[in-house]
Amino acid sequence: MARVYNFSAGPSVLPEPVLQKAAAEMLDYRGSGQSVMEMSHRSKVYDEIIGEAEELLRKLMGISDNYHVLFLQGGASTQFAMVPLNLMKTKKKCDIVHTGQWSKKAIAEAKRYGTVRVVATSEDRNFSYIPDLTNVTFDPEAAYVHITSNNTIFGTRYREFPETGAVPLVADMSSNILSEVTDVNRFGIIYAGAQKNVAPAGLTLVIIRKDLVGEAQEATPTMLNYATHAEAKSLYNTPPCYNIYIAKMVFEWLVEQGGIPAMQKVNEMKAALLYDFLDNSRLFKGTVAEPHRSLMNVPFVLPGDELNAEFIKKATDAGLVNLKGHRSVGGMRASIYNAMPVEGVRKLVDFMKTFEAENN
Repeated sequence: MARVYNFSAGPSVLPEPVLQKAAAEMLDYRGSGQSVMEMSHRSKVYDEIIGEAEELLRKLMGISDNYHVLFLQGGASTQFAMVPLNLMKTKKKCDIVHTGQWSKKAIAEAKRYGTVRVVATSEDRNFSYIPDLTNVTFDPEAAYVHITSNNTIFGTRYREFPETGAVPLVADMSSNILSEVTDVNRFGIIYAGAQKNVAPAGLTLVIIRKDLVGEAQEATPTMLNYATHAEAKSLYNTPPCYNIYIAKMVFEWLVEQGGIPAMQKVNEMKAALLYDFLDNSRLFKGTVAEPHRSLMNVPFVLPGDELNAEFIKKATDAGLVNLKGHRSVGGMRASIYNAMPVEGVRKLVDFMKTFEAENN
């Protein structure tokens, strides 16, 4: 069977060269006589894998020695608790910008450990935009300010990050990490579930400024303490070994593409192809305000659930899969992460043009 174009929001498409290399090395990684799935995480050969992965990520994102890079489990959802547990020891309050389902969960978890102030929200228009933070005054006594840099479900993204002064800015970058240039030094913590742009589900990246490690609340479980993993170099317990190996190869692939600046240009081109069609379509309609459109997740709708369902079925038959939108928005959603080739977006747009001609 020919490979399809997979527009899933996650787990999502991976670069074909990475999958091919993983397949070739499945039974024998670099002459070790074993699969990465089988080898001890304490072995010299695996130590090289995780070390190379960290080195490549630091190079790609320009991460200085002032930050720890951690490879953890538990997904971004565990970080909703880890952040307040580790940062709310003395300052029992935080500021959060509410832009969708993931910030809602971050708010709920933070409320278990302190006071949460929602400084801005886009809930009034079903999270179809990013709130203007120009005139927002962040609490200088807050433990941190939390944002979701890209909203997978609602298809919005920050084009500019808020200035928070001395208060650490924490960002959930699960669905846009590595997709565009980011100044890591603006943040206290960046975390991301890997299943969008990095690796299979099961790995979580955490980039944390070193001064924010070591001050966890006393009741913090050992496995939820950043210091545990920083001191053990992500090897306190058995990490998601195979996923880290895949992540390393994705990082290598990104370097081969020209790094994040080059990847950003490709992502902007892919997004422009789809948004330009939506803006000029007589049948399809995008759901996100223009200044806040995501490069990674593009939700759109047709006039009526019946037509949406017909489009999704026919698209699937044409090899354009996982286009059904999230129930919070309805319609369709095309997730066009780094590994989605330009040709896949062109095929989708051509199919949409044909569908429009047949239903107009």
